[in-house]
Amino acid sequence: MSEAKRLAGEKAIDFVEDDSIVGVGTGSTVAYFIDALARIKHRIRGAVSSSEQSTERLRGHGIEVIDLNHAGPLTLYVDGADECDPHKRLIKGGGAALTREKIIAEASAKFVCIVDPSKRVDVLGRFPLPIEVIPMARSLAAREILAATGGQPVWREGVVTDNGNWVLDVHGLSIVDPVALERELNQIPGVVSVGLFARRPADVVIVGGEPPTVL
Repeated sequence: MSEAKRLAGEKAIDFVEDDSIVGVGTGSTVAYFIDALARIKHRIRGAVSSSEQSTERLRGHGIEVIDLNHAGPLTLYVDGADECDPHKRLIKGGGAALTREKIIAEASAKFVCIVDPSKRVDVLGRFPLPIEVIPMARSLAAREILAATGGQPVWREGVVTDNGNWVLDVHGLSIVDPVALERELNQIPGVVSVGLFARRPADVVIVGGEPPTVL
C-alpha cells in the first residue's frame, strides 16, 4: 500500500496554488505529500501544520511552518484518513492529531483527502472512532459515549495528544448518520474533538493507484 499512498500524496500537488499557504495534515500518506511539496517549495509561502510530527518533516525540508492565527483562511488543506465513505465523510485520528486536523479543515476553502484503496468503506465504523478527551473526563466521557452509541470506548493508554489530552477509541460502531453522531458526541462534557469529519467532509478524495482516482 505504500506505493498507493505515494501516488495519492503526489497527485495532491495538483491542487496547490502558487504563493499560497498550504494546510498539511498528519500520517504516513501525508508524509509523501510533504516530500512532494518540498520539490515545489519555491512556489508557496509556507504551511500550517496539524502536528509536531508534520512540523518536523516540513521544517526538515526547509518549508516555513506558519501559525494558523497568522495565516488566516487557507485555500487548501491536504490530509489522509482512516476511513472514507461514498459521501467523502471520514474517520480520522489514528495518529491522535484529530483536533488540530479538524481546526485546519474548518479554516480551509478546499479539503483534499488522500487515501489508499483500503480506506474506502460503505459505512463508517469498522475503524475504531477516535475521540480526544480531557484527562480528568476520561471515565465520564467513556460512560456517556457507551450510553449514546452502544460502542465500546477503549483508552489508548500511553498516548498523549499534542494538546496534552487523551484518546478514547470507540469500537463496534456502524455509523449510518455520521453528521448527527458527530453533533451528539461533541456535546459530552470533556470531549475536545470527535474523529468524525462529517459536518465538514472532504471536498475531494484522491485514491492512490496507477493512475490515482480523483473523486
